[in-house]
Amino acid sequence: MFVQEIASSTQASTAMSKVSAYIQLLKLRLSSVVAFSSAIGFLLGRPDGRWVDTCLVMLAGLLVTGSANIINQILEKDLDKLMKRTAKRPLPKGVLTVTEATVYCLVLGVAGIALLGFYFNWLSAMLSFLSLLLYGFFYTPLKRISPICVFVGAIPGALPPLIGWVAGTGYVGVEALILFGIQFIWQFPHFWAIAWVLDDDYKKAGFKMLPMAGGKNLKTAIQIMIYTLLLIPLGLLPLQFGMAGKTSAFVAVVCGVLFLMQTFYLMHTCSKRAAMNIMFGSFLYLPIVQIAFVVDRL
Repeated sequence: MFVQEIASSTQASTAMSKVSAYIQLLKLRLSSVVAFSSAIGFLLGRPDGRWVDTCLVMLAGLLVTGSANIINQILEKDLDKLMKRTAKRPLPKGVLTVTEATVYCLVLGVAGIALLGFYFNWLSAMLSFLSLLLYGFFYTPLKRISPICVFVGAIPGALPPLIGWVAGTGYVGVEALILFGIQFIWQFPHFWAIAWVLDDDYKKAGFKMLPMAGGKNLKTAIQIMIYTLLLIPLGLLPLQFGMAGKTSAFVAVVCGVLFLMQTFYLMHTCSKRAAMNIMFGSFLYLPIVQIAFVVDRL
């Protein structure tokens, strides 16, 4: 009896570990941010949309992004063992097999794309599929080849608000391209700040993420500053094209200026602390500005 209880407890513990591992594979925090930006695009495209539809757009974004993240982890499972930040992920630890992860990836990807296609429209589904392919099979292998990977990765990273807009409207308009452009440019200071902070870890896996030779130097800091500067005029485009009002334009400019000021500290010090400030600043900038657009639009 006692042995049976131990065996039962072990099985329950193993099952819970599996469930936890499947959730961890999703990179839930990152996937949720992507899903949120999809909802932003949907609400800007269809301000009178039902909350149920908004939730379904977010769910589709979560599923497809989760699938792309799993492709990334399958391809990099051996490299993840080399880095402190990723060594405890389910695949490097052997909690899940590659087969289990692959099946999970396919189920999530097919479910997310089908949801967009059957419930909303097939254009949004095709764009979502393109995003998955670019992230999983182009950005991921390029990380060890060239810093151009950040440019390639910024494309699927910027597609979610555009996909949300298309899900709500059925077409790719100038407004959708504006949303894409803001999130596309935002990713360069965001990614490069992360790469600066994690540079030592990335080097262990052979990742080439920083844009300039020598990595953490003034030239890289200037690149980060230039892309951050571009966010200020981009933040005014929704006002110019009637997507939002003056209040959100003011918020976008203020957030852009504050974000830009952080890059001056990096240019002055070229320090990890300054890069971390930019990283956290980027996490704040995008949702604040996007929420301001939606509130203004509604």
